[in-house]
Amino acid sequence: MAKLDKKRILLKIGSNVLTKETNHISRGKLEDIACQIADLKDDYEFVIVSSGAIAVAKQFVQLESNGKEIYVKQALASIGQPHLMRIYQETFRELGLLTSQCLLSYSDFEREQSKTNIVNTINILVENGYIPIINENDTVATDEIKFGDNDKLSALTAALLKVDLLIIATNTNGIYTKESIEAESVITIKETSDIQQLRNQIKNSISLHGTGGMSTKIEAAQIAQKANIETWIVNGLNDNFITNAMKQQSEFTKIKTE
Repeated sequence: MAKLDKKRILLKIGSNVLTKETNHISRGKLEDIACQIADLKDDYEFVIVSSGAIAVAKQFVQLESNGKEIYVKQALASIGQPHLMRIYQETFRELGLLTSQCLLSYSDFEREQSKTNIVNTINILVENGYIPIINENDTVATDEIKFGDNDKLSALTAALLKVDLLIIATNTNGIYTKESIEAESVITIKETSDIQQLRNQIKNSISLHGTGGMSTKIEAAQIAQKANIETWIVNGLNDNFITNAMKQQSEFTKIKTE
């Protein structure tokens, strides 16, 4: 019988984590994520917001176009999304984990009926042992492609679902102090509730496959904080990055509620 008091985690996985900073989706990284979810499933239920559709498509095709680059990226997302879901399904199924696909747009969060539908659908999926894997519907929406690598989408979804914890997996050990970056000897900000302090610390950069830097993650943490949800920014390139963070065996940034 399913445990009724499980904590719900929204896990956001960026393109650089899924590819391990290469040009190919890493099945090994997906296996690492699946293993951790399988280990934690008695106490936690997971909802995943995953980037990576465009990165997957780039493995298979090179599109020719005279149009705007944004249209090419939307077309790549359309090609890559089914492949991305297939890789998730195959990898997770080996550990007895069931997955489902949910494609959302930012406009869905502006309509009350849409928000109700999202909550009801995801709750039914989770109650029946499925892990919803959410991505932005890039074919019709361009915000994530242009700006955020799904950081904002993950925070809006976390707030809507009233999750217990938002984990953003990226390619650094959380947020570093500005002085330590300049000194080329990075020091992680381990815990804070001061969003402005974090903004003052970041030197923005854009990732190889994704479109967001650390600033979009801080914006996401602010959305979560307003919904009374704690955010962890962890290094998803490391093995066991979720379980190690829970055991306090890794360096990451914890953004607490006020």
